[in-house]
Amino acid sequence: MNFISVLILNMYSFVILLFILIYTLKHTWINSLHHKLYLILLQTGMLMLVVDILSRFDGYPGTIYSIFNQTGNFLVYLFSPVLPSLWLLYAHNQVFHDENKLKRWMFPLFAVNGLNAILVVVSQFYGWFYVIDEQNIYHRGPLFWFPVSITIALIVISFFIIVTNRKKIERRHYFALVFFAVPPVVCIFLQIIFYGVSIILNSLALSLLVVFFSIQNQNMNTDYLTGVYNRKKLETYMKEKIALCTESKTFSAILIDLDNFKLINDTFGHDMGDDALETSATLIKSCIRSNDFIARFGGDEFYIILDVSNKSDLKAAVSRISSSIEKYNLRENKPYNLSVSMGYAVYDYHLHMNVEEFQKQIDTLMYEDKRVSKDISFSKIQDAGTFRLSRP
Repeated sequence: MNFISVLILNMYSFVILLFILIYTLKHTWINSLHHKLYLILLQTGMLMLVVDILSRFDGYPGTIYSIFNQTGNFLVYLFSPVLPSLWLLYAHNQVFHDENKLKRWMFPLFAVNGLNAILVVVSQFYGWFYVIDEQNIYHRGPLFWFPVSITIALIVISFFIIVTNRKKIERRHYFALVFFAVPPVVCIFLQIIFYGVSIILNSLALSLLVVFFSIQNQNMNTDYLTGVYNRKKLETYMKEKIALCTESKTFSAILIDLDNFKLINDTFGHDMGDDALETSATLIKSCIRSNDFIARFGGDEFYIILDVSNKSDLKAAVSRISSSIEKYNLRENKPYNLSVSMGYAVYDYHLHMNVEEFQKQIDTLMYEDKRVSKDISFSKIQDAGTFRLSRP
């Protein structure tokens, strides 16, 4: 590939990643780890595309092109394991959502990247990976396969983690995670077979684009733990519902708070707390229609928006949720019982409340329900040998 072809392809890929980066920064809260990792992937990919351009200044010895060529190739080899390492961390986080498990990969990945960096530096004196001759022409070295093997190995490990844990991954995300490895691996083998053909970084841009549309763009509005919408999406959705309200057609909202959630966390651990949240979201979704809206409002709070304009239908929905939770407690042998407090109301078109005012009304009603509820007690069930949180 000549320099002009590389320049056009790399700049095109760079612009795609730049647009994704700008959109991601503008439309998401950068709090979750998978968002941070994806942003680092984008930024590293953009940097590598620029570095790759510098590494293509073959010829013209004794000019500034020699400096570009030397610097570009050095950085290409130095950072070659970085992108697949970041992808491994991203894929692992998408599967397990566990930062403690993820930390176990940090030392091995640092070691691999550190070893590669040492060999790249030593290779400058012995030509193991590559050589740039007196005519400023790049040539592969006898150990060219080593950094290539590291890249392939990291991608294969990521692929193995994804495939072997596919049951833990949402179906809509699975394809994008599996597909990510295909373009770069194919392009790596093309580069090995056809000298001078190097479109690996361009294929990575394609993979990152697929991940963006399949995972990141959806996750901007989704709570990663429960799979329901997040608070940001709730605010937008509620504003839309209020704007579309008429005297004859309005909507209803329910705020659900898990009682004693902190006690579940403190007593049984955060894994069991996460289980309680996921279970609650599943139970709530089973009680509403597919076109109804559910979001995780806070740590242990959920919001439901219903296309319901009368109190009797709203109370029927509240009753279904309460009944579903009671039945779950009777049939499941969990070390805790789920218990909730709910505030709910039909939006009054004539009051012209904004989002904050309506949410404050619902919040007040929820705390009133919590106050009138029976006190939660902590009791030990001797015959089962477990502790259970239950109403006395």
